[in-house]
Amino acid sequence: MQLKHIRTLLTPQEGAAKVTCMSWAPNNAKFAVCTVDKVVFLYDEHGERRDKFSTKPADPKYGRKSYVVKGMAFSPDSTKIAIGQTDNIIFVYKIGEEWGDKKVICNKFIQTSAVTCLLWPEANTIVFGLVEGKVRLANTKSSKSSTVYGTDSYVVSLASNISGKGILSGHADGTIVRYFFDDEGSGESQGKLVVHPCPPYALAWASNSIVAAGCDKKIVAYGKEGHVIQTFDYSRDSSEKEFMVAAASPGGQSVVIGSFDRLRVLNWSPRRSAWEEAKPTEIPHLYTITALAWKRDGSRLCAGTLCGGVEQFDCSIRRTIYKNKFEMTYVAPSQVIVNNLSTGMRVVLKSHYGYEIDEVKILGKDRYLVAHTSDTLLLGDLSSTKLSEVAWQGSGGNEKFFFDNENVCMIFNAGELTLVEYGSNEILGSVRTEFMNPHLISVRINERRQRGMEENKRLAYLVDIKTIAIVDFVRDYNIGIINHESKIDWLELNETGHKLLFRDKKMRLQLYDIERATRTTILSYCSYVQWVPGSDVVVAQNRNSLCVWYNIDTPERVTMFPMKGDIVDLERSNGKTEVIVTEGVNTVSYTLDEGLIEFGTAIDDGDYHRAVAFLETLEMSTETEAMWKTLSQLALEAKQLHIAERCFAALGHVSKARFLHETNEIADHVAKEYGGDGTDYYQVRVRLAMLEKNYKLAEMILLEQNAVEEAMEMYQELHMWDECIAVAEAKSHPALEKLRRGYYEWLLQTQQEERAAEVQESQGDLQAAVGLYLKAGLPAKAARLAMGREELLGNTDLVNRIATALIRGELFEQAGELFEKTRNPQRALECYRKGNSFLKAVELARLVFPAEVVKLEEGWGDYLVQQKQLDAAINHYIEARCSVKAIEAAIGARQWKKAIYILDMQDKKTGAKYYPKIAQHYAALQEYEIAEEVYIKGDCIKDAIDMYTQAGLWEQAHKLASRCMRPEDVSVLYITQAQEMERQGKYKEAERLYITVDEPDLAITMYKKCKMYDEMIRLLAKYHKDLLSDTHLHLGKELEADGHLQEAEYHYLEAKEWKAAVNMYRVNNMWDEAYRVAKAHGGANSHKHVAFLWSKSLGGEAAVKLLNKFGLLEMAIDHAADNNMFDFAFELARLSLKQKLPEIHFKYGSFLEDEGKFEEAEVEFVKAGKPKEAVLMYAHAQNWAAAQRVAEAHDPDSVLIVLVGQADAAFKQKEFSKAEALLLRAQRLDLAVKHYKEAGMWADALRVCKEYLPGDLEALQEAYEREAAKKGPRGIEGILEQAREWEQAGEYSRAVDCYLKVRDPGNNTRMEKCWMKAAELSIKFLGQPRSIEVMRTVGPQLVSIGKFNVAAELYLNLDMIKEAIDAFMEGEEWNKAKRVAKELDPRYEEYVDQHYKEYLKDQGKVDSLVGVDVMAALDMYVEREQWEKCLETAAKQNYKVLHKYVALYATHLIQEGSWDKAVALYVQHGTPANSQNFNIYKRLFVEMVNVAGMNNAEAYSSWADLRDLLFNLCENLVKSSDANTPAHEEFETMLLVSHYYATRAAAQSIKQLDTVAAKLSISLLRHTDIIPADKAFYEAGTAAKEVGWENMAFIFLNRFLDLTDAIEEGSLYALDHSDFQYTDIPYEVPLPAKQHVAVSPAVICSPNQVRGGMRGKFCLSRMRLPGARERGSFLPVPLAHRHPK
Repeated sequence: MQLKHIRTLLTPQEGAAKVTCMSWAPNNAKFAVCTVDKVVFLYDEHGERRDKFSTKPADPKYGRKSYVVKGMAFSPDSTKIAIGQTDNIIFVYKIGEEWGDKKVICNKFIQTSAVTCLLWPEANTIVFGLVEGKVRLANTKSSKSSTVYGTDSYVVSLASNISGKGILSGHADGTIVRYFFDDEGSGESQGKLVVHPCPPYALAWASNSIVAAGCDKKIVAYGKEGHVIQTFDYSRDSSEKEFMVAAASPGGQSVVIGSFDRLRVLNWSPRRSAWEEAKPTEIPHLYTITALAWKRDGSRLCAGTLCGGVEQFDCSIRRTIYKNKFEMTYVAPSQVIVNNLSTGMRVVLKSHYGYEIDEVKILGKDRYLVAHTSDTLLLGDLSSTKLSEVAWQGSGGNEKFFFDNENVCMIFNAGELTLVEYGSNEILGSVRTEFMNPHLISVRINERRQRGMEENKRLAYLVDIKTIAIVDFVRDYNIGIINHESKIDWLELNETGHKLLFRDKKMRLQLYDIERATRTTILSYCSYVQWVPGSDVVVAQNRNSLCVWYNIDTPERVTMFPMKGDIVDLERSNGKTEVIVTEGVNTVSYTLDEGLIEFGTAIDDGDYHRAVAFLETLEMSTETEAMWKTLSQLALEAKQLHIAERCFAALGHVSKARFLHETNEIADHVAKEYGGDGTDYYQVRVRLAMLEKNYKLAEMILLEQNAVEEAMEMYQELHMWDECIAVAEAKSHPALEKLRRGYYEWLLQTQQEERAAEVQESQGDLQAAVGLYLKAGLPAKAARLAMGREELLGNTDLVNRIATALIRGELFEQAGELFEKTRNPQRALECYRKGNSFLKAVELARLVFPAEVVKLEEGWGDYLVQQKQLDAAINHYIEARCSVKAIEAAIGARQWKKAIYILDMQDKKTGAKYYPKIAQHYAALQEYEIAEEVYIKGDCIKDAIDMYTQAGLWEQAHKLASRCMRPEDVSVLYITQAQEMERQGKYKEAERLYITVDEPDLAITMYKKCKMYDEMIRLLAKYHKDLLSDTHLHLGKELEADGHLQEAEYHYLEAKEWKAAVNMYRVNNMWDEAYRVAKAHGGANSHKHVAFLWSKSLGGEAAVKLLNKFGLLEMAIDHAADNNMFDFAFELARLSLKQKLPEIHFKYGSFLEDEGKFEEAEVEFVKAGKPKEAVLMYAHAQNWAAAQRVAEAHDPDSVLIVLVGQADAAFKQKEFSKAEALLLRAQRLDLAVKHYKEAGMWADALRVCKEYLPGDLEALQEAYEREAAKKGPRGIEGILEQAREWEQAGEYSRAVDCYLKVRDPGNNTRMEKCWMKAAELSIKFLGQPRSIEVMRTVGPQLVSIGKFNVAAELYLNLDMIKEAIDAFMEGEEWNKAKRVAKELDPRYEEYVDQHYKEYLKDQGKVDSLVGVDVMAALDMYVEREQWEKCLETAAKQNYKVLHKYVALYATHLIQEGSWDKAVALYVQHGTPANSQNFNIYKRLFVEMVNVAGMNNAEAYSSWADLRDLLFNLCENLVKSSDANTPAHEEFETMLLVSHYYATRAAAQSIKQLDTVAAKLSISLLRHTDIIPADKAFYEAGTAAKEVGWENMAFIFLNRFLDLTDAIEEGSLYALDHSDFQYTDIPYEVPLPAKQHVAVSPAVICSPNQVRGGMRGKFCLSRMRLPGARERGSFLPVPLAHRHPK
């Protein structure tokens, strides 16, 4: 983001007039500025000042100068402004919504200290900071303030996060405190967040970090938990001043920090997750920025200054115009302002996650916004300003958006439908569907909320073309699946989402009740259907009828109106609903009954009183009755009993109305006595349950109240005696028996004998029960009762009475069972037979009458056949051995397989009768194989062949015939049948028969005879491809002769003879057909050729019209002219394209020229307007007179061409003078020069060029010189001759150029003369610049041939000092070069010296170099390793230089291993205390103590040199700045060690001092941290051993061996230090990289110890170390030397 200055809102003053605070209104319509004058200025969004008002002090007596305004903020509704003042008060001004409204103080909050800063993030909540360090809240609703938190430090700044749910406070001690009203699930901590290095006056809370700045000129970005993530340090920038104020953009992705004359901008980069600084906005003389305010939509930033100025800046990243209707302003990567250019309406589109918005599109009739980010999708409704952002993974832009529903956006992508509700940041739901037609998807989102329902969000869509799914998004489950038998082409939910209308392809309209899961077809032939908006009324069209369902709960009740035309729309507005119908060209409207529609709305809203009031205004009709009925049910459900009573009265249900009236009286009485509406009183509840016929519920309610009598009375009134007796039994009522008797008597009185019999049966009086059953005419129940009781069966009279009654009632089966029970099988069998109870009859017969079983089975089969149960009869006929009846039954029952099975077991004669019938059945089912098998079984092969023939299965028929007949018979049969079919006109069938018997030629002949050429060709293509083309051609000619041209064309084309077809049409003068054929089948230009011939045949105007029609006129003219048909071409051009005439004349002239008719050609060329062509024609023919004549007469410009042509001819004839004269007339002397050059006549060429073309002379001269150079010496002589001529002619410049162009590499003398001559002429005659130029060419050439002095002299003649010096140096004339530099230009002395040094270096002349550059010479000595000369020369300089090269030499010696020489070197030249040399000294010490062979007297001189070196060094260190440093102490230690070594070496030369030498070796052990430990212990051990200290020797040598093992293992961890306790021998010593002593254990240990594999262990005692300087230093001594106590 960049800031762009737009305008100055408030002009700055001359002096300090600080803008103390500013604020933008949340609705972006107002901007407030408060200055040091305590006046608030109000501006509109365009920057125009519209209003102002003055602030007031807390106490008027102190006046306006008693306070300063420190903070100001608009309320969230933009109607109020809070002002924080230093006189300990906050005022809240109500400014109103319109400009000029009176400003009224509506709240004031008095504080204990001055207000320093102020925010208003949420409604009714003002946050402010105080001088005393508290952050407080002021509640505008309660006019009270409270402390949020307190600190001990002045609050310098406040900032809120983007949502306004959290605040930051900055304090004077640098503390930044965070507090959340609601952390929005972020989990971020509260309290002290971080301590900034200085007071954070500039504090901003961006989306990803917190930015703070202050007087230290640093901008620090802190993370969410206070860690530093970035720092921008400007403390070294002298132009930068302290940062005073900061502001974060509303999107939180940019921060602006103000300082002196400058605004710095930080932009958050999501890709880098870091802040990036944009180019700062610098405005000279702006002075300090004291206030910043960012417009809430992010498009503007205002900056207030110390001088009272207010500047407005544009903050947009870019602007675009969309469809010339909308302006898109990108104010941040994640925020876009969409402005409607026509209405001025603005919408701020913002990504809540901070993602960058790619592109914004406005779709859906310019109403809906769609934008993508990397991970989300943004949607919005411009009319309602509802915006949504949902998670969305990119799909390459393949989504399709549908905006048919104004509450929800439907997104279809890859077979998935996603719904997003506007204003919600969550996806409403997703379903899988492939049908995205808006008519096949219905969404209802809270469109009409019903009573008791909070939210209603439902979707109906197609799972497949025949299945509808209904989803409830509130409960998140499928509430219905509808499977339909036909394809569905329209569906729609009602506004409450409880009912669904859908229509299928058969035009049937279906209603589905979602709650009841019921489906009803309500209309057929439905061409239009729609829900009436705002109601559950349905309007549909059935053919010529308008159908209206005012109450969709009773779909059978429909109001129909006849109409003409088709319904096109449905409009409801201004209390009126109209159906718009088009009747032909007219449009008419049918008005619906708004009252009936209103009733439905009232019902849905639950306002039943309004519904009653409405219904009372209507006359009773079918629709009205249905509405009363619906209202009655709803009123009962809602327990609005008075309304229900009124409904039943209106419906004429007197009993229900009376019953409800009584119920209402009870409820009213209870309500009057106890309060409430009385509907919860138990008697009211009982009566309502009775009204709903839920008597069990009524009984339960009564028994809960212990009203047993009332429950029994209820049942008695309803004559529900059983339930009454059950209640009495359950409650053990004393009147139980009385109730039972009364019930029985009542049954007898009311002639309910059956129920009385059941009562007697239940009481155990069986005979009475039987009697009552018989009396009631129920002998079956009496028989059941008797058969269940043996005592009753024993009563013969009773059994006979029952049997007689059963037979009389034709209950033969029950009578048979009774007789069977009484052991009378004969009567039982008769009864079973009469009653057709064959199953029981057969079972009885098998037991009693076996001979009757077969007859019974046949009778059973006959009975089943009569009953049309043929399939059941088959088995009974089989059991009765009636095969024919079984076969007929099987065929009748279409049990064909059973029939075949039975037939297979019969004789041939029987089978011959039935097999054809069965075969015909299978043939009808096209199961030809089974039919064939059955025909063959029935010996009906001919029928089988006929079957295959009729079915067109010729192969199967032929196969069967071939199998059963002789081949010739088959062929004769088929040919005969084919001829018969041919006579009947069944050519296809005949063809198949011919083909079947391999006679395709007969079929071809048949088709030819019938002139069915297509079929004939088809067969030829299949069976005689070689004859196909000839046949087509033959047929074409035949058809052409017969006049069937179209058919002939087809055959010509099939024969690939399109030209024959074209010619045919041409001959018949059918040019249009010829053109068509040529265009369709000819080449690219064939049709054009035909059109040309057609036009040529027409001629005149007709030809022109035809060619214009085809767009070929110009092409035809060109074609005619190109083909020498000039008459036709002229005719066409004169009639239509006269502009083509010159072109035709030209072509005609060209033609005549080719024919040699030049005079005629001349005429045509002139007519063509191209006389030049005639001139060229004559010129080509060498007829110059004619060419001159035509040119002079018609084309004067061509005269030159003639002259030039003549001149060319003259040159060819070597008539040079004539040619030159002609070219002079033609003013083309350049051609003369060219011809002279080509002829090698350079003198003439140069003459003509010099005389007439002086500008080309130089180029010609160069060409001449090149030519001369090619000729060798002869050419060089020519150049020299030319140069002399130029010189004599006074053309010195040209002469110089000639001399310089001489090239003779083999003759340096000639070249030198030429160069000298060129230099001489230039110096004498050509002025300074030209002379210098020549010398820059000549000088290097002279130097290159070794003429250094000559070149230098020439340079000096022209004051070219540097070039002269370079020439002398090139010739190694150093003294001359120095003299020239010194005398003529001293600036070049150093230049000469430098080159002289480099020369000496290159030549290796070191001794000479010493006199010029000592340091360079010394470095060269070092490079050549001439150390002695180097040191000798360095010693002549100074001490510092000397020791620089001493150190280099010493380093060289150390690298070569000559450390002793290096030591001697330092002994000779001294050891300076230079820290650069310390490493060299240490390296010399290390090398000496590590080297072998130094433990002897001969090493004394080396040790003494090292000691002297270190002694000299320590003496020098004492005098230097490094005295008493660790380095000094280290070198002192090294001096001591080297002294021990030198003394030991001196003692070793004298036998008497062996003990001293041993003690010195032992003393060195305390320094094993800087000398090799293994070598030290070995030398100490061997020295002790030599002087007889065996114990001590073994301890030291044991230690040596341990160290040897440790070196091999690479670790000191295994060393045992117990032998050296209480000594100053160090335990921790450096492990040597290698062994310094190579000896075997046998040298150290005794033979016994070696063989035993053990080392001796000795005790230790304390003994002062020889030569020890420190107190308490001890070493182990032998046990023998210890003193007893």
